[in-house]
Amino acid sequence: MKEGKIVLGVLAGLAAGAVLGILLAPDKGSNTRKKITGKGSKYIDDIKEKLNDVYHSILDKTESVIDSGEDMANKAKSKTEDYRKATHNATS
Repeated sequence: MKEGKIVLGVLAGLAAGAVLGILLAPDKGSNTRKKITGKGSKYIDDIKEKLNDVYHSILDKTESVIDSGEDMANKAKSKTEDYRKATHNATS
């Protein structure tokens, strides 16, 4: 999750810098608005892509943890069954 916050912070900083650069540059108002709109769309697409990457990374890690948990549960079940068989055979 920390990785996602860092990425968003960097992208927000880049977006703010680009907007300030456009606003402070000498140009006609209509051209400036077009540039801001174009940059804004690009940054939104970049942020969506990064969030999607973070989402899939978290999803992969979650699936890995679930798989590990299932493996541990199966091993515990197997050992319990082995113990029951061993104690049953010892008492028979």
